[in-house]
Amino acid sequence: MRELLIASAFGASAMTDAFNVAFRIPNLFRRLFAEGAFSQAFVPVLAASKAQNGEEATKLLIDRVATLLTWALLLTCVAGVAAAPVLVWAMASGLKQDPRGFEAAVFMTRWMFPYIGFMSLVALSSGVLNTWRRFAVPAATPVLLNLSMIVAAWLGAPWFKAHGMEPVYALGAGVMLGGVLQLAVQVPALLRLGLLPKISFSWAVMRAAWADPATRSIARLMVPALLGVSVAQISLLINTQIASHLTPGSVSWLTYADRLMEFPTAMLGVAIGVVLMPQLAAAKAANDAERYSAMLDWGLRIVVLLAVPCAVALLTFSQPLVATLYHYGAFSDRDVQQTTTALMGYGAGLLGLVAIKVLAPGFYASQDIRTPVKIAVLVLVITQLLNMAFVPLFAHAGLALAIGIGALINALLLLVGLIRRGSYTPAPGWVKFVLQVVAASALLAVFLVWSAGYVNWTGLKSAALQRIGLLAAVLVCSAVLYFSALWIAGLKVRKLLKR
Repeated sequence: MRELLIASAFGASAMTDAFNVAFRIPNLFRRLFAEGAFSQAFVPVLAASKAQNGEEATKLLIDRVATLLTWALLLTCVAGVAAAPVLVWAMASGLKQDPRGFEAAVFMTRWMFPYIGFMSLVALSSGVLNTWRRFAVPAATPVLLNLSMIVAAWLGAPWFKAHGMEPVYALGAGVMLGGVLQLAVQVPALLRLGLLPKISFSWAVMRAAWADPATRSIARLMVPALLGVSVAQISLLINTQIASHLTPGSVSWLTYADRLMEFPTAMLGVAIGVVLMPQLAAAKAANDAERYSAMLDWGLRIVVLLAVPCAVALLTFSQPLVATLYHYGAFSDRDVQQTTTALMGYGAGLLGLVAIKVLAPGFYASQDIRTPVKIAVLVLVITQLLNMAFVPLFAHAGLALAIGIGALINALLLLVGLIRRGSYTPAPGWVKFVLQVVAASALLAVFLVWSAGYVNWTGLKSAALQRIGLLAAVLVCSAVLYFSALWIAGLKVRKLLKR
């Protein structure tokens, strides 16, 4: 809904490119301080402390980590606001082709950069709540950002325009409101557990926090994690830089496609990874290797079961999805086509993108961050080599395809690493399971190809309700067809989920 309203209100242009670049900059740093390097280092140490030292010692650890993190965030936010022009140029120097777009990106970067402060504290809170098996609040929190941006696009943009301001600036205000709300909603949940962090601005407390062996352990784990996350962000930076030099609108087309790719990635990979991470860490702390392997096996089977049909849909049914979700207002037929090609590129690697979210915690829970980092560096090199081959052929869609193929390679290397070290031993029945999923997905692909060609999806722009109804019918039929085919093939889905 958020992206639908943004596409309808602003389409794909130099100004939407400016917003997407400005939004990516705080999100880049968010990957360092929030759910990226920080969470990867914090959650395993927190889970181990809870299991071995008890809740009182763990509460002190939370207070000390929160104090150090807050100081780091304050300094980072001040530096980021001051250095906004340099950051925009480093991310997307191609925006200088349109000086108005470049200046808009700088302005919105300064406005939105403090967002990383809110989101990093949200990541700390979510790590605590997930470790205490309180998954609902962290899972629902991102909805508040979406609601804030929906209000910004729907009501804020017309208000900005009426008062002589650039309408796209309303989205920046929506981002900041979303950050405040996401942090605020964590507070009651932490209070109920008695775990609301006490943040101190005393230099003596800071020194004591830094001297704590547990915080030092988190810092040591963050070093390779920062490198690993930085590798992914360097890849994003290079891709955005390349896209900014292509046809105006390329950054936006990739962003709209990325949102559709992230839907199954978040619903499947992130959700399973969030649940598995603290439990894997607890199993490792208890030296329960059998339980550790069984949880990874269950997570991977769920990934294959649900990500493969999603990938089939993105490859065979991408144009109807893009047209139905985005093709309104300022979003043109050309925008539909360009976003569709990018979405197909992402679809080629969706299984890898989702699987990484389950496989990587298998290393992080063992406090081994170096191995995923080494793999990420190798995949970065491979991805950029693929960009050199694909971008001249497919323009912006080549960037998406390179990311997809890189993700498949990344996931495969992570899987091989877990098996070789003995952390994961595949349970019996994988060959039969994969054949069942592939057969059902092949049947699904035939149905979706027919559905995509049977209806003129872009031609129904003026008949929005009819197009939405047709899409809903196709999706319902697809689900029934896929799971019926699995049932006929002998796969008991309910039993698998209950494992």
